[in-house]
Amino acid sequence: MPVTGLWFGSALLSEGWADNVRLTLADGKILRVETGVPASAADERHAVALPGLANVHSHAFQRGMAGLAERRGPEGDNFWTWREVMYRFLDRLTPEDVEAIAAQAYTEMLETGFTRVGEFHYLHHAPDGAPYANLAEMAERIAAAASATGIGLTLLPVFYAHANFGGLPPAPGQRRFISDLDSFARLMDDGRRAISGLVDGRLGVAPHSLRAVTPQELHAVIAMVEEGPIHIHAAEQMKEVEDCLAWSGARPVEWLLDQFAVDARWCLIHATHLSESETTRLAASGAVAGLCPVTEANLGDGVFPGLAYLAAGGSFGLGTDSNIQIDPAAELRGLEYEQRLIHRARNVLAAAPGRSTGRDLFDSALAGGAQALSALPAGLQAGAAADFFSLDSDHPALFGHRADALIDSWIFASWRGAVDCVWRAGIKLVEKGRHRNRDAFAARYRQTIARIVS
Repeated sequence: MPVTGLWFGSALLSEGWADNVRLTLADGKILRVETGVPASAADERHAVALPGLANVHSHAFQRGMAGLAERRGPEGDNFWTWREVMYRFLDRLTPEDVEAIAAQAYTEMLETGFTRVGEFHYLHHAPDGAPYANLAEMAERIAAAASATGIGLTLLPVFYAHANFGGLPPAPGQRRFISDLDSFARLMDDGRRAISGLVDGRLGVAPHSLRAVTPQELHAVIAMVEEGPIHIHAAEQMKEVEDCLAWSGARPVEWLLDQFAVDARWCLIHATHLSESETTRLAASGAVAGLCPVTEANLGDGVFPGLAYLAAGGSFGLGTDSNIQIDPAAELRGLEYEQRLIHRARNVLAAAPGRSTGRDLFDSALAGGAQALSALPAGLQAGAAADFFSLDSDHPALFGHRADALIDSWIFASWRGAVDCVWRAGIKLVEKGRHRNRDAFAARYRQTIARIVS
């Protein structure tokens, strides 16, 4: 078992900041953490180490349509008109295209400090809606992109059966997503095989949303994964809330909390439109709110009640969702800035007076993301995955800063280039801000997009 030593001038460990930190790595994990020690002659040396973050919600293929839905329509644009653009885009995608786009997205995630991704994977079938001869063709393409780039993968196969509440028939644009319970059970089995060759690959399940599954189907789908995470879109749009009220007499998150034992295995994606009761009940459940501030702003979804939710002890993780922009610092900044605009105040989500806003956001996203993707223990500690990144202490936004001020400056004052190196499962995949295979992935991505958009 090869052993690697790395030395950092400072590092954010699970118990807090420490100086002169030596990490000993073996078999993809952190074997030992030493503090206040000099570097050994063989150690690779860097200035600052932070634990890698989990991206709890990604639709990788949507990276390829980033920027293509920013033209105003005739009557006003919203999530639902954006969705029609997305349906037209995905109709052009082959399995090879999906792999190429996912590799580009995963490269960008690694280059910005994400070391694991939860792929909310619903693009299962051929453009005409027919299953591929290999039912898991698309899942295998996602796994191949994760393997090639080196990012950690929690695969979340999506069950999608209906267009709206009450079991309405799916719309034509949804034909590539649709499964019945028997075919989805086979997709789950094939998904397990697809990730079997990955380093610490994880499998969860993702009933798409309450509008896309019936209560009976939701029970059956959840039973298909015994220990893995359960992810579901919830209350992203007011129309969804109104339709759920008309169907059930309850709001989406209220209905879930009433009907299911929502607990720490669950991740409710977006959960944007919550009542006061839903906010406190979701926080108390132990579930994670999967927040995607950049995408939520891009789609005009609304603003999550972050201040009330965190005050009630709620957990959250970060997602890049549509991958319109891939950058954990941008997601954290967006989460805080939307709260500042709503409350007309500053440092809204800091836990207490004198606390660093960036540090509190980072710590919360680290813990919630690892929980949501079944990647515990999280952080720089013995026994955890060797997933971490270094900051460039000479970056103009970071120069001269230490400890929490570094995190604040990375989130609120930096731009691309602040993340220097990234290690995933103990392997250095990014150096000087560039993935070691970036050029090859980018060339394939350019060829793919050139054909699609033409």
